[in-house]
Amino acid sequence: MATVLIVDDSPTEMHQLVGLLEKNGYTVLAAESGERGVTIAKSEQPDAILMDIVLPGLNGFQATRQLNKARETEHIPVVMVTTKDQETDKVWGMRQGAKAYLTKPVSEKSLIDVLKEVIG
Repeated sequence: MATVLIVDDSPTEMHQLVGLLEKNGYTVLAAESGERGVTIAKSEQPDAILMDIVLPGLNGFQATRQLNKARETEHIPVVMVTTKDQETDKVWGMRQGAKAYLTKPVSEKSLIDVLKEVIG
């Protein structure tokens, strides 16, 4: 089954996302900051990344841009999962290289549908 890296600094959100993914058969990796997310993505090569935007240090936009520019991670689809629901945030997230953009609270169906779409 596919491996998904969750990059989110909220223990509550992390717990909910891990539960949803594991219930649906995904292997889950976790990072609580953008920098850690980039490091784990490079070493573990997950099939997809769920990226929050508001993070300590490197934010989700910056981390997504780094992942898309790095040769070893450019093939990994990043899905923004965030409370930021402004159209400008969505457009900016997609410009940084995100393949999809979901607004929290995210439904199980929309999350799994998007993952199936981006992982293939």
